[in-house]
Amino acid sequence: MAFGVKRSELLQWKKKAREGEVAFLTHFWLDDRFPQYHTVTKAACSNREKLVQWGKQYGLKGEWIHDREDFPHFDLLGDRQREILMEEGLYDQLEKLENRRKGMKVNE
Repeated sequence: MAFGVKRSELLQWKKKAREGEVAFLTHFWLDDRFPQYHTVTKAACSNREKLVQWGKQYGLKGEWIHDREDFPHFDLLGDRQREILMEEGLYDQLEKLENRRKGMKVNE
């Protein structure tokens, strides 16, 4: 179950991904398969090959891509999620992670 994302953030993520950019969307998440994780970042790009090449720099494998609708994406979790967000300079999305880790409520 996904929550904690504004509609405007979702629309912006979709727009960037459709335009061939690697777009990032971090949101809160509950999944019984991964009870240790409470956030996920979706790194998406409509150009699958570009996404594969982007992922290689972080040791991500093409077979890990979720081929969903028009938005092929990697799901980034845990320490790797934090490392990639830092490397990409996505400090606003890191703030969501840190607020969650500290148990603070994040304003939507």
